[in-house]
Amino acid sequence: MAMKIRLARGGSKKRPFYRIVAADSRMPRDGRFIEKLGTYNPLLPKDSEERVKMNLERVQYWMDQGAQPTDRISRFLEAAGVVEKKERNNPQKAEPGQKAKDRAEEKAEKAKAAEEAAAEPVEEEAPAEEAVAEEAPAEEAAAEEET
Repeated sequence: MAMKIRLARGGSKKRPFYRIVAADSRMPRDGRFIEKLGTYNPLLPKDSEERVKMNLERVQYWMDQGAQPTDRISRFLEAAGVVEKKERNNPQKAEPGQKAKDRAEEKAEKAKAAEEAAAEPVEEEAPAEEAVAEEAPAEEAAAEEET
């Protein structure tokens, strides 16, 4: 029988509350468990003593029996000093997901297209202004010749 020490969710909608339980890994998350080992209330501040409560003797007993703590529970145990800290390495942690990358590419393409569109009319307007400037002295010269 594969044993796990894991969280079982309780509490109402949008107000999570977890029991720390020793359960058979084949049972549903909130289903049958063998023993309640503690509680976890994520709504309390991180420095609160009431946030994570565990019966460390029983947790140690179940680990000696071969129960595997889940990632979250092993973090709690590391904080309590029961288990030595594991070296974690997640090089993809700060990397955006595929959809975010696609959105960024799309945004860059749109910005480039907008830049090009904004740059082209400026070039076309400049010769038009020069032509107007050239016509004005010609009109002045024509006006001077008439007098």
